[in-house]
Amino acid sequence: MPLTNPPPDAIAGLTLAEIATLAADGRLPPVESWQPDHCGDSAMRILADGSWLHEGSPIGRIAMVRLFSTVLRREPDGSHVLVTPVERLSIAVDDAPFVAVEMSSEGAGNLRRLAFRTNVGDLVVAGADHPLTVEDRGHGAHPYLRVRGGLEALVARPVYYELANLAIDEPAGPDGAIGLWSDGVFFPLGPAAA
Repeated sequence: MPLTNPPPDAIAGLTLAEIATLAADGRLPPVESWQPDHCGDSAMRILADGSWLHEGSPIGRIAMVRLFSTVLRREPDGSHVLVTPVERLSIAVDDAPFVAVEMSSEGAGNLRRLAFRTNVGDLVVAGADHPLTVEDRGHGAHPYLRVRGGLEALVARPVYYELANLAIDEPAGPDGAIGLWSDGVFFPLGPAAA
C-alpha cells in the first residue's frame, strides 16, 4: 500500500527497506468501501503535469492537494471521483492523477528494487501489485506506475531517463526486452532487441 503522507520530502536518503516500511505503514481512507450517491461535479481538474485546479485556478496548498488525493478513486468505467462516506463528486483527470517525481534503486538484475515518490507524497515500490508500464494513450509512449486502486502516476521525464540509464547497463530481460527488474518482476521499458 502506498504511503500518502511520508515524513520526508525526498526519498534520496532512505534505503529501500525504509521506504518499503513507510509504504506498508501508510494509512488511507477506505474509499473503495464507500458507496454514496453521486452528488455532482467537484469543479476540479488534475492536469497532465500533476497540477490540481479548482474552478480553473491552481490549488496552491500542497497539504490540501495531498488531502484530496487520499479520497480520490477510479471508478470501474475509468472516470475519477472524490469520495467520502456521504458524497461522491466527479473530478476531471487529463492523464494520470499523479506524477512519479523521484526514484530510488537498490540492487541489480532480478534482485533490484525500485521505489518512487509521487507529487502528492505516495511512496511506492514497483512490483506485482504496482506494475510499471509503457503505454501510448494518444500522445506518445509514456511510462506509468500503478499507485493504488487503479490510480496511476505518470513517470516524470527525468525519472524515466534515470530508469533508461539503469536499463542500458542491465542485460536484456525475457524475450530480449530492454527493461528493469523490481521486487522480482521484470518491467519492459522498450521494444525487444532485434
